[in-house]
Amino acid sequence: MKEQVEKVLNEVRPALQADGGDVELVEVGDDGIVKVRLTGACGSCPMSTMTLKMGIEKTLKAKIPGVQSVIQV
Repeated sequence: MKEQVEKVLNEVRPALQADGGDVELVEVGDDGIVKVRLTGACGSCPMSTMTLKMGIEKTLKAKIPGVQSVIQV
């Protein structure tokens, strides 16, 4: 599943990079929990929680059935 997650993150990454940020995959757990690190402008942005849940998590869940949740570490 890690390869699938990385592929989907590569699809959302250009939007983050356009705003000066990025996302880094930290871990994909057997329980479907994906851990990511938001970097650059996204790391300190007050909207980062919205980006994480409504952007990254929503996209991952839609494209990969095994994803349960995405958390920032």
